[in-house]
Amino acid sequence: MMSQIMIVLVDGLNYSAWLFLSAVGLTLIYGVMKIVNVAHGSFYALGAYMAASVIGIWTANGYPPYLSYLALLGAAIVGGFVVGPLLERFLLRYQYEKDEVVILLITYALFLVMEDALKLVWGVDPYFISEPYEYLGNFSIGDMSYPNYYLLMLGLALIVGLVLTVVLNKTRFGRMLISVIHDREISAAMGIDVKKIFILTFGVGCSLAAIAGAFTAPTISVTPGLGVEVIVLSFAVVVTGGLGSLPGVALAAFIMGLVRAFCIHYAPQLELFVIFSVMALVLAFRPRGLFSLAEARKI
Repeated sequence: MMSQIMIVLVDGLNYSAWLFLSAVGLTLIYGVMKIVNVAHGSFYALGAYMAASVIGIWTANGYPPYLSYLALLGAAIVGGFVVGPLLERFLLRYQYEKDEVVILLITYALFLVMEDALKLVWGVDPYFISEPYEYLGNFSIGDMSYPNYYLLMLGLALIVGLVLTVVLNKTRFGRMLISVIHDREISAAMGIDVKKIFILTFGVGCSLAAIAGAFTAPTISVTPGLGVEVIVLSFAVVVTGGLGSLPGVALAAFIMGLVRAFCIHYAPQLELFVIFSVMALVLAFRPRGLFSLAEARKI
């Protein structure tokens, strides 16, 4: 019995870590900029394709295998921090005064454009880069064997959550960020460079999506359409946790991961819609999510 519980817990934590990494960039961008970035899924796919290219070159040249994880991280950050700020600077910056629905449609258009751009660059054939997944070996629980790569994903999710928490609560940049979240006009009047805050936030959010894609790439086949499922699941996690809430997205990812793992083991026919059932149940009692942020009322 204990062995079975541990198996469900490991599966749940692994999926929770993936959900958190996939969704945290989306909630960060919304929390600061009040943008639902539908193109978030394309940055996830961009990170996966960048990882596929880098690891392909890495293994072909016989570079040290254990440094490939730094290569995954570097590829994702470069991809997210190059494309993301460029889009914010030359497109989104001129849309902030428009209705939220207009910005939503613009990011949806970006999603479509980026999906086709990825096909133009990398083609439509699948990429397989299982080497980083296999390097770390396995661990066992009862009769089940799990790759140690699961522990890497869990550790990465914990590090990302801890770093974001420290930056937001313990640094000068974090205090400026919180000020912009509550009132961007007053923040600008007090001398805070809101444009700089926005471009950094968008770059970090896009890089987090790319990091999730890069570290997921060794576990899947990298194919066109990766971003579609990710944006749907990320949006479900973010809405359940509360738009813009870091603790909310962590708790929502944890709950959804465990519930999905339980269903896979005991009621696999429910696996396809269990995440959205959790979202619907939470929103029925808390329409603004588990940890909705209080909004300042202007008088």
